[in-house]
This record gives sequence, C-alpha cells and structure tokens, in this order.
Amino acid sequence: MGDPALLKNSRFLRPPLKWAGGKRWLAPHLLPIWEMHKQRRFVEPLCGSLAVSLALRPEKALLNDTNAHLINFYRWIQSGLEVVIEMENDSDLYYRQRGRFNGLILSEGGAKSAEAASLFYYLNRTGYNGLCRFNRKGFFNVPFGKYKKINYRRDFTAYQSAFSSWDFRCTSLETLPVAPDDFIYADPPYDVEFTSYTKDGFDWDDQVALAEWLANHPGPVALSNQATKRVVALYERLGFSLTYLRAPRRISCTGDRTPAVEVLALINI
Repeated sequence: MGDPALLKNSRFLRPPLKWAGGKRWLAPHLLPIWEMHKQRRFVEPLCGSLAVSLALRPEKALLNDTNAHLINFYRWIQSGLEVVIEMENDSDLYYRQRGRFNGLILSEGGAKSAEAASLFYYLNRTGYNGLCRFNRKGFFNVPFGKYKKINYRRDFTAYQSAFSSWDFRCTSLETLPVAPDDFIYADPPYDVEFTSYTKDGFDWDDQVALAEWLANHPGPVALSNQATKRVVALYERLGFSLTYLRAPRRISCTGDRTPAVEVLALINI
C-alpha cells in the first residue's frame, strides 16, 4: 500500500487552492482501499482542498465542509467560474481585496457571489502559507504571504468535468444526508492549538463527536489525523484499525521539516 505509481492513471488534478495540512501525499495509501469500494458514493464530511477527492476521482461524491466560503468557491467552479478581479502578488492590493471580501461577508447574499468566490481564491493563493483563518466575527484575517512568484488561474474549466456529478454541501454532521453504504473519508483539523479554520473553531469535543459519528457508520470508513496520544486512544477505543505514516509538515514557524507521525484509521473495510 502507498505506491505513488498507482496514481499515474488516475487523471490526477492538483487542488485549485493552497491548503495547510492538505492530504495529497496520502492519496497513494488510500487508492488501493478505495479501489475495493469504488462502486459506492464517496463522502467527505470535511472536504478541505479536495486533494483526496481529485486524486481518487469518484463518479459520485458528497463533499461537505463547515467553511461556507470554500463551498461557495467550489459551487462557482461547477458553474464555470472565470476570475475577472485584479490579482497581483502585491501587499497593498492583497489588503484591499481582503477588505473587499470581508465587506461582502457583511452584505446580504454577497458571500455567495462569484466575486466572493474569486476573492477567496486570490486571498488563498496570496496569503500566508495557504492558511484559511477567520476571527470570531467571521472575518478573514490571514496576513500577506510574501511569495516570490504566484501563478494565478482565471479559468477553472479543467475542474468542471470532475465536479459535474459531485454534490457540495455546507452543513453539520447531523444533517449531512449520508447513506448506510457510502464510503466515508474524513480528515479533521489536526489536534493542535490552531482551531480557527472557521469562526466557530474545531475543538476536542468536535474531534470526539466526529470520530464517534464515523464509528457508528455501517459502511466503510477511512480517517486520518495527527497521531497525538489522545487521538490514538480515541480511535482505538472506538474500534478503528490503525496504521502509522510519516507525513510531511506543511507549516512550521521554526522551519522544522522533520516528518510528523500521522494515523490512518480504518473501520468496516
């Protein structure tokens, strides 16, 4: 398991966004598992950058995230998004566009517009380390990223065929319309201090609730997370089978690039 060559014939598309903790590296480990179940619908309750979905390319998918701006971006790609806003790797423009984006959040319907989707893309590509962070008022507050060069995309036609039969949602686990035979892959935010992925955050109670929800699903489940002691204990208690993997670190304020230990937890597979 985990041979990168397995992805060579998978019509692999890179995620359209930068994403802290993205799981593109994990796709070769998941592909042989998914191949046994590919007749099922693929479900991601926290879809993030779509790195795994774009690698596995399921025919049917239910892709959910609590970040409404992320889902708005994906839905506009489905509709044929063309980015017409100004995009440059410039700090003054970045902060003006960040202000414009936060202004749209306040306006009725503005956060669901094509302009908001375009601004979200620009801020993601230009902001610090691909972070997606909101304060308690719901405003995007990631600082300028200071990259040497950024290649911006204005046309997302390449993603439309992949997205055409995918159902994008922004809802809670309790209301997500999951079927008993769905294949679920979940990648929650790491069990670390940073929890401001949305204005409501993602804390330990959310980690436990997600793991218990997944353990109760009658169909196949794959779950990945940083292998902290309490994450490992939680998954073992719920009956998951655990595999430990070396994951590349994506963000480190100290410059430490040593591999982090990640756990891949499986149940009903």
